[in-house]
Amino acid sequence: MIPIALSEMGPLGPKDPLPRGSLASRALDRIPPAALLLLAILSIQLSTAFATFLFSSLGPAGTAFLTAVFSAGVLTLLSPPRIDRRLRDGGVLIALFGLANACMVLPFFLALQHIPLGIASAIAFLGPLGVAVVTSHRLSHFLVIGIAVLGVGLLTPEVGGGLDARGLALAALAALGWAAFVPFSKWAGRAFPGNDGLTFSFWMASILLLPFMLAEGSMMRAGGVEVGGAFLVALLNAVFPAALEFRALQRMSARSYGVLVTLEPAIGALVGALLLHQAIDLRMSGAIACVTLAALGITLIDRDKAP
Repeated sequence: MIPIALSEMGPLGPKDPLPRGSLASRALDRIPPAALLLLAILSIQLSTAFATFLFSSLGPAGTAFLTAVFSAGVLTLLSPPRIDRRLRDGGVLIALFGLANACMVLPFFLALQHIPLGIASAIAFLGPLGVAVVTSHRLSHFLVIGIAVLGVGLLTPEVGGGLDARGLALAALAALGWAAFVPFSKWAGRAFPGNDGLTFSFWMASILLLPFMLAEGSMMRAGGVEVGGAFLVALLNAVFPAALEFRALQRMSARSYGVLVTLEPAIGALVGALLLHQAIDLRMSGAIACVTLAALGITLIDRDKAP
């Protein structure tokens, strides 16, 4: 899962995943930037929902492994990374970046076996939201923290009833992975040009996910249709959103970007309800709304950071 976080994160890299001047590139340039970003968010949530249909044949670990491998492969083909001494010097950074990447994907997929997509997305979104709050120094951010905590508190009575504690714990682990992904993506962007750091992180994540895939064993019995499905998940989860995000960020302010991406938990809940038939009661809807409002609040408060 390529994270779409808050306005301070910026694009995934200075390189465009799509060749400039191509038919697809020209088509994207005709679409309003806000629509591009919403399509990117929708693509990520749809890919996650589609991945759940692969769990019965590939398993969550097998799906996560193939998604990482295919994402790394496609990014490598579109923009071959330079393999030189920088990889040796930045080996620890890439290993940690890949670990953060793996910790976002596998726990999140495992969480979806126990809790609805909208709730899992809201809990995971607390990761980058927490980073945004911790790295700022405004008293007004305590209000944002309070709203987010209220959202988590609304879920507490549902634990053991409507919500499985294991699913919440796994989603929280994904949130930690997402929180770690934010600084590592920035550091890797400085150490490696273009999308090289991101590409290397996907290859490292693939290596780290390999033992879990082998231990699960489900992928060994999968057919070509399931593997092809994992390839589609990788396109919808990594390559397609990266291209859309890149184009959107060329024509919109960071503040507008931050406001729009706060809709991700809500879109996740909508996708889960429509495609996975996951009912969200009033209390869970309130929790998702609190996380969305908290993310929106941190974006609107930090106006001076936006160009």
